[in-house]
Amino acid sequence: MSINRYDFVLLFDVIDGNPNGDPDAGNLPRVDAESGHGLVTDVCLKRKVRNYVQIKSDDKAPNMIFVKEKAILNNTIEDAYKYLKIDLTKEPADSTDGKKRNKDGVGQGSEIDKARKFLCQNYYDIRTFGAVLSTGANAGQVRGAVQLTFARSVDPVVSLEHCITRMAVTTAADAEKQSGDNRTMGRKFTVPYGLYRAYGFVSAPLADQTGFNDDDVTLLWEALTSMFEHDRSAARGMMATRGLYIFKHKDKMGNAQAQDLFEKIQIQRVNPDKAARSFEDYKVIVDNSNLSGVELICKVG
Repeated sequence: MSINRYDFVLLFDVIDGNPNGDPDAGNLPRVDAESGHGLVTDVCLKRKVRNYVQIKSDDKAPNMIFVKEKAILNNTIEDAYKYLKIDLTKEPADSTDGKKRNKDGVGQGSEIDKARKFLCQNYYDIRTFGAVLSTGANAGQVRGAVQLTFARSVDPVVSLEHCITRMAVTTAADAEKQSGDNRTMGRKFTVPYGLYRAYGFVSAPLADQTGFNDDDVTLLWEALTSMFEHDRSAARGMMATRGLYIFKHKDKMGNAQAQDLFEKIQIQRVNPDKAARSFEDYKVIVDNSNLSGVELICKVG
């Protein structure tokens, strides 16, 4: 069953935290060097969705998570072939897949399609975000139904550096070096406040290919709404979803261009002369006029 096309705007904020540190820059908050606007990668947001779904489903089918901590992806692909009882060490069972195995341990022909379909059916993040499954035993590639952009802060952000201490050392040798004072020093980086805006897209044609359905859409909205509630960390400070505005199209190919719909969600500073330090310092203006063929759903906000 086909789902609708969706375009959506996600608003979230951070207070005294680092929403997405850059490991290539000493874990500093990601910032556009020219404009000073804060950035959060799409990979970071997808990770939070994956984590929420994994907790919610207890990592059980049909909502298992393919890309997760300590996962060995090739093993998961091989397990799919084992479940389907396809022996990749023997000649293909279907003659249309060839008379002999081209490479031992690697799927070919319709075997790849079967494995890819199985993985889509059982792994939420594969049918949602897609995955490269062509490594190891080879189950092809999946282009996901859902895509996210980087999140960018509404205003430029300030990155603060804090010196922190630990009243202990790791080893006895370290203790001797400290001459009895077991303090160790470190650095911590935070953004005092930032309101971030990201965009997302749900493709109906790609959903048909991966099996992404209405239940998956509902779970996606739930994850985007509540993902920060189960991702608490001293390093990330206080983060929360502040807005989720969904444009639901009647036509599977869409009834309006995404950029025109996104412009209907405007954010203004209440007092431009005062540094923003909370969500109350902003006002979200929603224009729901001229939405022929498109329904605006405000999940949050």
